[in-house]
Amino acid sequence: MNRRRRLLPTAVVTGLGVGLFLAGGLGLAPQGGGGQSASDSRTVDEGGPGGGLGADIRGLQQHLKAAPGDAVAMASLGLAYVQQAKITADPSYYPMAEAVLTESLAAEPAENFTAMACMAALEAARHDFTAALDWSQKAIAVNPDSSTLYGTLADAYTQLGRYPESFEAVQRMVDLKPGTPSLARASYTWELRGDTAAATATMKRALDDANTPADRSFTLYHLSQLALDSGDPTTALAHAEAGLRAAPGTASLLEVKAKAEAARGDSADAVADLQRAVTQVPQPEYVLELGELLQSVGRTTEAEQQYQVFRAQQKLFAANDVALDTDAALFEADHGDPRAALAIAEQGLRTRPFLEMHDAYAWALHVNGRDQEALAQSDEALSLGTRNALFRYHRARILQGLGRVAEGRTELETAMAINPAFHPLHAAAARAALAEPKSPNSAG
Repeated sequence: MNRRRRLLPTAVVTGLGVGLFLAGGLGLAPQGGGGQSASDSRTVDEGGPGGGLGADIRGLQQHLKAAPGDAVAMASLGLAYVQQAKITADPSYYPMAEAVLTESLAAEPAENFTAMACMAALEAARHDFTAALDWSQKAIAVNPDSSTLYGTLADAYTQLGRYPESFEAVQRMVDLKPGTPSLARASYTWELRGDTAAATATMKRALDDANTPADRSFTLYHLSQLALDSGDPTTALAHAEAGLRAAPGTASLLEVKAKAEAARGDSADAVADLQRAVTQVPQPEYVLELGELLQSVGRTTEAEQQYQVFRAQQKLFAANDVALDTDAALFEADHGDPRAALAIAEQGLRTRPFLEMHDAYAWALHVNGRDQEALAQSDEALSLGTRNALFRYHRARILQGLGRVAEGRTELETAMAINPAFHPLHAAAARAALAEPKSPNSAG
């Protein structure tokens, strides 16, 4: 289950004293999937998905009734709507966010870098990363000394596949303010380049700097995910449990804990924890993961129920102008319509030419019998040296489709060496394929 990485939402506290999470709208994950947010723990603890943030929204709405021209409050409300959309998986908040941010910029068009950055957050949430980059650059032109704004810039560059510029922006972010948010992004740059040891060491530095339960839970989530993606579910489980002690009930930590439990063979606990995560934060990513986990343990009727929910969510996102992404493409390739998978992936690559989108496009091409083109996309997905078992599995099947059986087997071995529990369904298929005797004509 190598899903999109989630990066730290940096707190932006307005003059009203409302803690909002600027980078939460632009973090490297939750584009199209679930996301670890500094608000996760409080929203769970305050009455379900969006509970605490809902109170912030109501407070800002009341303030704006008394002070309708407050551009900063309007920007804060717009960002709160973006965050609420992610927490509740309800994209109808995005048009509301756009309206109030447009109003904020009309009230203060020149120096309103807060609203500009929030517009970047909104566009990233809708998967328009070119627009997100444009708004990030506008915000930095107004406030070039903001570490947080360089984080939004780095995220947009990353999703657009402009990696050297992204790494440069992350370095500028660290130079301006070395701390948990910038070190978390620095960790991700190492992960993208396949240096898991450096990524882990840098995330541990981010943990050392974390001084709130939300920040600690965030960094422990990432340490858990790094361990899991490296085939160490025991360490992953320990980090997840430590994070839950810091911020009980946090959905993202329940999700990664479930994946670690599944990797250790604790299927019942894994299903229970992932169901809790879905109930609290019904992100499509979590819904799909739960469906695939249920399918892997033979609970096919329940799995299909989750797939139906996922399909409905994707229709809702499309109806609210959110571009469908890797999860939707991979879902159609694995469980639905190969032609739909290809259409989604082709469109996704135009708006988000990131490593994961290249991999999803490769897989969509493969299930449509276009393996030569798929191999070129797989090359792109692995171009930075990222250690990703799912990417390697997809490449293995593509090579086998081209008749390059021995090379395909080597890629399967590589996938299993990276993480033998990389996916509840595909990892089992990889094990079964490797258990078969080598063909005497498999020189490739």
